[in-house]
Amino acid sequence: MTEKTVIQHSIDYMESHLQDELTLEQIAAHAGFSPYHFHRLFRRATGMNIADYLRQRRLSQASVLLLHSTTPILDIALHCHFESQEAFTRAFKKVYGLPPGRYRQVFTASLSSYFDKGESTMDTSSPIKGWFLSGTHAPNYEIGLDHHTVHTGNTAGYLKSVNVNEPFAFATLMQEFKAERYLGKRMRFSGFVKTSHVHIACGLWMRVDSADQQILQFDNMNGRHISGDTDWNHYSIVLDIPQASDVILIGVLLTGTGQVWVDGFRFEEVDHSVAVTHLELEKEMPDEPSNLAFEEL
Repeated sequence: MTEKTVIQHSIDYMESHLQDELTLEQIAAHAGFSPYHFHRLFRRATGMNIADYLRQRRLSQASVLLLHSTTPILDIALHCHFESQEAFTRAFKKVYGLPPGRYRQVFTASLSSYFDKGESTMDTSSPIKGWFLSGTHAPNYEIGLDHHTVHTGNTAGYLKSVNVNEPFAFATLMQEFKAERYLGKRMRFSGFVKTSHVHIACGLWMRVDSADQQILQFDNMNGRHISGDTDWNHYSIVLDIPQASDVILIGVLLTGTGQVWVDGFRFEEVDHSVAVTHLELEKEMPDEPSNLAFEEL
């Protein structure tokens, strides 16, 4: 059995027992090696130790539970083998850039709107000043600066997938800031975007939240998303900033695999003659009941 096969079998074993208490000794025994030798093999092949791998995969599971269930955060923390909600929050925030509650609030609506079918915290380890990486599978994506693929100036930002295998995994290069100085204004978030081998979709996004984290305005280019290979093009989002606004979030979202480059972002006030691109997150409610006799077609 080759070293690559041993590592793959051990990963398969861990994946099928993520909900169990796993020890290095158990995993090494399954692979047929001593703990010491197996740990050396695994670290050489993956660049991380067993504990880090299990923590990363359980955090990834937690991100999915946050978005696709109403399970309380404490229950998710315990389910993912963290001894407390506080420990889980620290670990989750370090990887995803946002605490779990804020993460759930920010991305739940984004995800449902994006497919429509079927905290003020920045990650200080980010390689791009002012921006951080988040998403359902952030460890499987990478952000950085590119000095060769550039639209204007000397540098562009990029977001790309790295070993993404989960269906509909996504990540975003994002930032958030106070809405106070923009209240009552109509703001445009725009920039140049280039893509390579984007499978599923990508696009700019912008959200405006109230102090109680209710979504007031939102657009993620749903219905006009970008995919495949595209050269530099200019895209924009225009939203009103209501008086009740507290936080504004902006970024670029990549769903699935591929790479997206962004450059020349601008955030500026525009005249109210410029149309907004706000997406209605809830269907309009009728004024009265209808078809009570079930006779209308």
